[in-house]
Amino acid sequence: MRHLEKIIGLFILSIVLYSCAVSSTDNAIKKKSKEEPVVIANDSLEYEVIIFDIGFNTWLNSIAQPIGYYSQKYMENLNRIYVTNWNLRVMNSSEFDPQIYNNIINYDFKTDYGLEVNYKLFNYFLFAQRKYKMKLDSGVGPAPRVR
Repeated sequence: MRHLEKIIGLFILSIVLYSCAVSSTDNAIKKKSKEEPVVIANDSLEYEVIIFDIGFNTWLNSIAQPIGYYSQKYMENLNRIYVTNWNLRVMNSSEFDPQIYNNIINYDFKTDYGLEVNYKLFNYFLFAQRKYKMKLDSGVGPAPRVR
């Protein structure tokens, strides 16, 4: 049952991340771009998340720090903050754009998702904060570095 909850929660995360890509600005970019989605998966935990947000693949390959730059623990700690603040915004759709914040992210803080999953999720939040001009960390996270 616990695995099913994780699968459902991460499926909801994939919907959230996909919905972020469907803004009207991105529609014009999608027609010009052949960017591949970013897949976040952990076979041992039996889930997969696919991020379709245009620009995220480029972010991971050109702007994000390389995997291992931040420790897994550091990224887990910030992912907790990011997920919590994201979910609060989902629940307050009158104050925050429901086209961006439309689904709760079911991230189990007690689950070890591994380095790669935390790295990609962490970098998605950095990317989304920059792209959508939002602040999810109350100033405790790293500033996205532009190369």
